[in-house]
Amino acid sequence: MEATVAERGQITLPKAVRDALGLTKGTQLKVELDGGRIILRKNVSDAISRLRGRVKLPPGVSTDDIMRELRGRAPGDPYPPPDDAAE
Repeated sequence: MEATVAERGQITLPKAVRDALGLTKGTQLKVELDGGRIILRKNVSDAISRLRGRVKLPPGVSTDDIMRELRGRAPGDPYPPPDDAAE
């Protein structure tokens, strides 16, 4: 794939690249030089910071509860897990 540098130093990334990385208008990229190469990296911390505080958990549910649901039992959790019916 190729891109051409415009008069003001701008380039247009090919659509396949934008789609593959989920780049949309306003996405910030980190620009690095490596010898004669230019490296563009998606600024993941920027994407995460924009989402911070937007997800509300139901009352009584903690992030630990969500992580256990996604990942399974965590080190240090009681085994077998407590019976939910006993609560």
